[in-house]
Amino acid sequence: MSHAIQERPVSAAPRRGSLSHARLPRWTPAAIAAGSIAGGIGIGLAAGWHSKVQWGLIAALLFVLVTFAVTTKVEGSRQAKDRVATSLIWVSFVLAVVPLLSLAWVTISKGMDVLDGYFLTHSMNGVLDAEAGGGVYHALLGTIEQVGIATLIAAPIGLLTAVYLVEYGGGKLAQAVTFFVDVMTGIPSIVAGLFILATWNLMLGFGPSGFAGAMALAILMMPVVVRSTEEMLKLVPNELREASLALGIPKWRTILKVVLPTAIGGITTGVMLAVARITGETAPVLLLVFGTKLINPNPFEGAQSSLPLYVYEQYAVGTDAAVARAWAAALVLIAFVMILNLVARGIARWKAPKTSR
Repeated sequence: MSHAIQERPVSAAPRRGSLSHARLPRWTPAAIAAGSIAGGIGIGLAAGWHSKVQWGLIAALLFVLVTFAVTTKVEGSRQAKDRVATSLIWVSFVLAVVPLLSLAWVTISKGMDVLDGYFLTHSMNGVLDAEAGGGVYHALLGTIEQVGIATLIAAPIGLLTAVYLVEYGGGKLAQAVTFFVDVMTGIPSIVAGLFILATWNLMLGFGPSGFAGAMALAILMMPVVVRSTEEMLKLVPNELREASLALGIPKWRTILKVVLPTAIGGITTGVMLAVARITGETAPVLLLVFGTKLINPNPFEGAQSSLPLYVYEQYAVGTDAAVARAWAAALVLIAFVMILNLVARGIARWKAPKTSR
């Protein structure tokens, strides 16, 4: 018996539909950026504007407008909106990075004039502010001690507060703590300094010291640590907590062994952001530490100096030698914060839970 074999029709190759459009070459954004820069400079010169900031703003505006017009013409309005959004992100990034790079370049170029081993290992003892010489060792030592003590006070309190708010809080006490943390986030640094001055110095009778300044810095640091740690703990998946609790592990041990190690990277970043904020504060140090030209290794007794206070004092003198020392101290301050960030990131990577694929 013969069977009829019915052949299935062969489908035709897919044809391009109406959703496909022409695409701009990959080099188009770079070409538009180059043309926008040239146009911004040309318009600025023609208008008599000599500020490079004005040229940059004109170039950024031209880049967005030309990108939208060219993309709309070739790829359509829908793709043009996407490219404009991307262009705005890049323009915002450049506008944020350029001042930072400019500041870093100016600080490095002017700070390297007097920055050497002698500057880092000597104080201003016996050196007049108007003359050359002297160093920053006493201020660097004071900054290390004050920031270190403030971190030892604020980091554990902020971490425990965040753990309570995320893992245990939920009643009126948690609402009150959240309210006061929000209030503390916005207080000026001079208010923290005045609070410690009124309580520690005037009411209790203690004199100026690095510890008094560290307590004021800790007040400024705590809300930043609480908020950043709280957000990082909220990002830890609840499945990890539930899996640990299902094995019969107590909640405190789950927090200690599962939740905190998972969020250690973000917590470290938050702590370092808080440290970076307090490292450059001058007002609390000026009120509570007073500043000195001598080396005082004891943060609990006597006046101390710090890098931001040293920069302020030297720049206020106004002479060429003093201004050069101020730029060098500012460079040391930036390097100090960068080194702390690198060390903290290394510790966080070392202590983070290891994952395998």
